[in-house]
Amino acid sequence: MKLDFSPFHLFASLILLTTTSVACHNEALERQAEQLRQQEVEIARQRKEIEELQNQAQKRQDCSRAFREYFDKAPSVRNREEAIRLYRQGLDICPDDDVAHYELGRALADTGRFGEAEQSFEAALKINPDFTDARRQLETIRKTR
Repeated sequence: MKLDFSPFHLFASLILLTTTSVACHNEALERQAEQLRQQEVEIARQRKEIEELQNQAQKRQDCSRAFREYFDKAPSVRNREEAIRLYRQGLDICPDDDVAHYELGRALADTGRFGEAEQSFEAALKINPDFTDARRQLETIRKTR
């Protein structure tokens, strides 16, 4: 078999090699682009997770402050209005504490503010549906109305 080294055949071979090389290069670029897209998605997920962790840490700090400055002081206050004020201030900082909502409800009920007490017990139960004492207090208020 005789090889044909005519300019036409050499040119055609060069075009075929170039086309194949470009196609392989394009496939590699597409794979890299897909990898970059996947990495961007993963980075976005990790950023969201970090933000959520930072938010949780801030909530813990806020709740620690609420306990230190308000919730821990409220039970020792003799004036029920002052206790109510302390619980409310603490709940402004740490709104997800079921026990604080419960204690606020008890203080409100003690002062005859049953509608507000009912809302506090409901808030406690929304946070912790298994909070038996809050459920009992709520049922008692509803029966007496």
